[in-house]
Amino acid sequence: MKKTILSASVAALLAASAMTAMAEDAAPASPLTFNVGAVSDYIFRGISQTHGDAAVQGGVDYAFSNGFYVGAWGSNVSWVKNALGKGSVELDLYGGYKGAINEDWTYDVGAIAYTYPGHGKATTGGLGNPTTSEAYAALTWKWLTAKYSYTMSDKMVGWYGGRNLDQNSRGSDYIELNANYDLGDGWTAIGHIGRQKIANSVTTSGTTNPAGGVKSASYTDFKVGLTKDAGFGVFGVAYSATSVSGSCNADGTGTNPYCWGDNGSGDRNSIPSAGFANVAKGTATLSFTKTF
Repeated sequence: MKKTILSASVAALLAASAMTAMAEDAAPASPLTFNVGAVSDYIFRGISQTHGDAAVQGGVDYAFSNGFYVGAWGSNVSWVKNALGKGSVELDLYGGYKGAINEDWTYDVGAIAYTYPGHGKATTGGLGNPTTSEAYAALTWKWLTAKYSYTMSDKMVGWYGGRNLDQNSRGSDYIELNANYDLGDGWTAIGHIGRQKIANSVTTSGTTNPAGGVKSASYTDFKVGLTKDAGFGVFGVAYSATSVSGSCNADGTGTNPYCWGDNGSGDRNSIPSAGFANVAKGTATLSFTKTF
C-alpha cells in the first residue's frame, strides 16, 4: 500500500514537472527586455566616443505584438563634454516596425534620436548642437543585413560644413553591411563595413588650421570580430578601423578631422587644449552584454 501511494506520488510529481516545463516552453517571450554591458572603448561607426576609455551601457526595449517597437539606450561618452564643456551621457531614443517577407527575409524601418543631456552651448565654426535624428531602413537575409540611415536634423553629431564651417550637415547618411554568422556552440563571427558621408564636409584651407587644411570628415569604416554566448551573457572581441587619414599633432594641429582633444589640461569647462589623439585609428575592443 505504501509503495503504491509512493509510486503514485512520484508519478504525479513527474507529471506536474513535465507540465510546468511544457508551459514554460509554450509561454511567449516577454515583450519587455533589458540589456546592460561594458566595453573597453565605445566605438560608433569606427570613431571612439570615449577617447579610448571604457564605457558602461544599458537599454530597454518593448516589442508590440503587431511588429512595432520602441526603446532607449544609453552610454557614457567624453567627446561632447570635451568640446562643449558639458555632457557626459549619450541617450538614444528610437522606434520602428519590424516585419517578415518570408522565413529568410526580414525588414526594419524606424527613426532614432541621439541625444546628449546637458550638453554645452554650440560654438560657431567649432561643434554645433550634437543632438542628431536619423531615419533608417534595413533588410536582412538570414545572417546578412544591409542598412541605410539618413540625418534629418540640422547637424550630424555637431558637424558644420562648408569651407568656412558655416553650413549645416543635414542630409548626411550612412550605409552599412553587417554579418552575424553562427559558428555553433555559442560562437558568432561578426563582420561590418560602412560608409559615413558628412553632408557639405569639404577639405578646408587657409587660416582654419595651422597645418594648411583639414580633410573631409566623410570616411569608410570596417569591423571584424567574434562573440561567445556563455549563457549568463555574451562576451565579444572585435577590431575596427577607418579610412581616415592625415596628421594629428599633440597640440591639435594637423590635417586629420578626427584629431580630438580630451581636455588633458584638467579644465573640464573649456574646449580641449591638450590630449589630442586620432579617435578614428584602428582599435581592438572587448565587450560584455547581458540581456534579460
